[in-house]
Amino acid sequence: MSDQNPATQPPQATAERLTVRDILDLELVAPWGAEVVAGAAHLHRTVRWLHVAEALDVGVMLNGGEMVLTTGLLLAGDERAQREYIESMQRADVSAVVLGLGRAFRTTPEPMRRAAERCGVPLIVLHRPAPFARLTEEVHSRLVHGRFAALNLSDRVRSSLTTLNLSGASLQQVLDEIASYSGCPAVLVNLAQRVLASAGDKGSLSELMRDWDRVSRQVAGLIGTAASATATSPVIVGPDGWIVASLEARGRQWGRLVLFGYQGSEEFGRVLGARAAEALVMHRLLGDDLDRGWEDQAAESLLLDLASGAARPEQLLTRVRAAGLPVNRRTFVPVVVRLLQEPTAGRDDMPELIDRVLAENPAVAGLVARIGASGTAVLLSIPYDQDADAAVHRVAEQVHEGLAATGRTAVAGAGFGCTELDGIRRSFVEAVHVADAAVAGPPKAPVARLRDVRLRGLVRLLRDEPELQAFIERELGPLLQNPMLLDVLRTYLETGRNKSLAAQVSHVSRPAFYRRLESIETLLGIDLDDWEQLTSLYVALLAHEAQRAAGPGSDR
Repeated sequence: MSDQNPATQPPQATAERLTVRDILDLELVAPWGAEVVAGAAHLHRTVRWLHVAEALDVGVMLNGGEMVLTTGLLLAGDERAQREYIESMQRADVSAVVLGLGRAFRTTPEPMRRAAERCGVPLIVLHRPAPFARLTEEVHSRLVHGRFAALNLSDRVRSSLTTLNLSGASLQQVLDEIASYSGCPAVLVNLAQRVLASAGDKGSLSELMRDWDRVSRQVAGLIGTAASATATSPVIVGPDGWIVASLEARGRQWGRLVLFGYQGSEEFGRVLGARAAEALVMHRLLGDDLDRGWEDQAAESLLLDLASGAARPEQLLTRVRAAGLPVNRRTFVPVVVRLLQEPTAGRDDMPELIDRVLAENPAVAGLVARIGASGTAVLLSIPYDQDADAAVHRVAEQVHEGLAATGRTAVAGAGFGCTELDGIRRSFVEAVHVADAAVAGPPKAPVARLRDVRLRGLVRLLRDEPELQAFIERELGPLLQNPMLLDVLRTYLETGRNKSLAAQVSHVSRPAFYRRLESIETLLGIDLDDWEQLTSLYVALLAHEAQRAAGPGSDR
């Protein structure tokens, strides 16, 4: 992001929200001798607007949240009218009543003060002349500025998150952007308060996860308090900058987004919570399968990020733990399974098959998700005191048996075992490349490792390196523009340089095949009987095939 991107800026605490106390603290008010004579415990009330009025029935004109300014001209000498005036202010849910002394009252009218104290309405008297117009102008200017700032924030956040969603961003990327805008940890939970995904500062998240049982109880308490207060807003703002936003659509609630320690104002927090919840709901609705839970989407997001190498190291602990995998004294092994046939009509049940296999191996935990039309990834968590290789072999064998029962075959590629989470990303990328290489040459074992795919696996690991791309161009050069001769070279090498067999496979006569080999030697300026040159050609051909193969997550 650029330096001007608001997502990189700290939350702004400008005057977008004013309380009764804030208004009394304005420099403009200081010379007027303001005194709170009743309702001092309610000065935290938010002031939505200022209203200057002398009418006795002004309460019917109000919407709530106003600070009413009056001189009380029509109340003088009528104690009953004074009490009823304050009671009407309570019914109108005003934030406060400001009474200017001097014209109708020289001192605080006792009936008004007692009624205000009884009704819980802040009553402020001004002992010196006060131009109400100057106060309303100042306060309204601040309120309008704050509302414009809130609308501006709403537009910026909505635009940024919508762009991410429409570009196909992962759930984690959307949550990262939300955390960036809020400047605090963002945690996605289901209705049972289980963490599904998280984003934000690594230290703060680790602290939250370490004591999540207590934190989740506090979140539940905040939700319960809002419910008991008949709160109708989908966004709850609690103490210490905690914000809880409900995630629901089509009449069904899926989960909640919780922001911990937002430093901006309550109004900005509500705006941010609402826009973030809107984006997360949109992300789910844009997904391929609306019936999947948040758990499935969070797992898929994590495994896709790991398979592509995009997972951020500082978030791995919280994301893996949030996914429900055991992390203490465990060995982690990523495995990628790819079908060797196109999926038949209907939904691919590979993840469900692997889940059933894991259920039959209770000591081995796993996180499973699709990473493409014919690829499924699983991150295995194996107890430290167990043989990880044997556990992986057993799981892969049972998966193959399950597929064979329905007439299907697949290859499985595994990465190296990791006892530290820091190694998972590199191991996952290795598992993806091993599975890709195994598709071209399926191994006899239930699961392939890097050592099993040998040179083909090494080439696939390096296929995106610029040096390897330059090597392909140097070695194969003119053949890249001549698919027929490239196929001749491939057949010649795949048949072990048996020219007769290669000609037969190519469905051409031996003399014709010999002439094509001679054309290859002439175009490349090499001798196909030179083992070193031939080896270079073979490596370049493998690299070329690896680059043509679809990457992880794409259709194969």
